[in-house]
Amino acid sequence: MHELAAIILTGGASRRMGADKAALAWGSHRAVDLCADLARAVGAAQVVTAGREDFGLPHAVDAAPLGGPVGGVRAGLARVRSERVLVLAVDAPTVTPHDLSPLLIARAPGAAYEGLPLPMVLTVAAFPAGAQDGWPLRRLVQAAGLAWLPPPSPEAMLRLRGANTPEERDRLARG
Repeated sequence: MHELAAIILTGGASRRMGADKAALAWGSHRAVDLCADLARAVGAAQVVTAGREDFGLPHAVDAAPLGGPVGGVRAGLARVRSERVLVLAVDAPTVTPHDLSPLLIARAPGAAYEGLPLPMVLTVAAFPAGAQDGWPLRRLVQAAGLAWLPPPSPEAMLRLRGANTPEERDRLARG
């Protein structure tokens, strides 16, 4: 059993972006690869994508594609061999290890930032048995008993919010 695993949520429709956010190039790397590198840099021994495609990484098939991120978290949890999991959104590939530090040192069952449920760190045991695919992530954070931490700096919040549109992507890429 590993100390930390990571799930990268890749199942969104990317309608506002106009292209699959996971496959978008950020410099010379795809967003999904940057997120996987980040997860490994903060100590994740196992990295799993959850969504429609595997992107060449270990993958968890979401039973309810486009049913919301809670289903992706559930699918990823079924694949990991860890007690703690870092959940990342693929649309935030510019997040830094420093941005994640407060979440990673939070006590069990885990934490997310106030006003921003992703990224989050949670213990596998905290995932509520009754969680529904259509739940907002905020409801999952509350039902799992995760702590809401004060948001980091405004610059970090921009990175953590990620990019859902080409304009947001351009802003972060210039960052």
